[in-house]
Amino acid sequence: MSTPIPDIRLKAAVVSVTPFEQNCSLIWDEATKRGAVVDPGGDVARIEAAIAQVGLTVEKIVLTHGHLDHVGGAAELKAKLGVEIEGPHIADKFLMDGVEKQAATYGLEGLRNATSDRWMEEGQTLTIGGHDFEIFHCPGHSPGSLVYVSRVQQFALVGDVIFRGSIGRTDFPYGDHDALIRAIKTKLFPLGDDIAFICGHGGMGTFGMERESNPFLV
Repeated sequence: MSTPIPDIRLKAAVVSVTPFEQNCSLIWDEATKRGAVVDPGGDVARIEAAIAQVGLTVEKIVLTHGHLDHVGGAAELKAKLGVEIEGPHIADKFLMDGVEKQAATYGLEGLRNATSDRWMEEGQTLTIGGHDFEIFHCPGHSPGSLVYVSRVQQFALVGDVIFRGSIGRTDFPYGDHDALIRAIKTKLFPLGDDIAFICGHGGMGTFGMERESNPFLV
């Protein structure tokens, strides 16, 4: 279940949650077993089982953006673990305030509205298990989408900004296709081809692979 990241001290495990098969990620320092849960969209019992399996001490919950399949389990998990929620950008607050209403339209149960204890912005630093991640605001899929990048680890958490062979949907009323493409090309790709990423759906990739072959970005 666990996935090594270039620096052996930082590891990850992905738990598929909700009918949308969203990648909830556990990220931790191998030496200390301390880390974070990223985008707990739902199926909290499944996430808790994964936490126990890897022996993770969860220090925080991290959100990449405000869509229900990424945040729907955050409030419940926060209450169970007694930790704070960090991210996304405050521009996604309206999405997080409307999770329960939107979930009802899909016939989904158990998803709850969420709020952040620390709204994040580009230029700030996110720390997971003692490892620092730069923050890049990459709107387009949602107004408040954030990407977290560790240049030392050559690893990124990209949410639904970019996928292996695709990009996040922009056909929402608040979507902006041009802004999303611009953010990927001007903020993420210059960080280097070797940076590996975990995205919100599907398998891992690298910025170099997407720069060369992603049909939305070539």
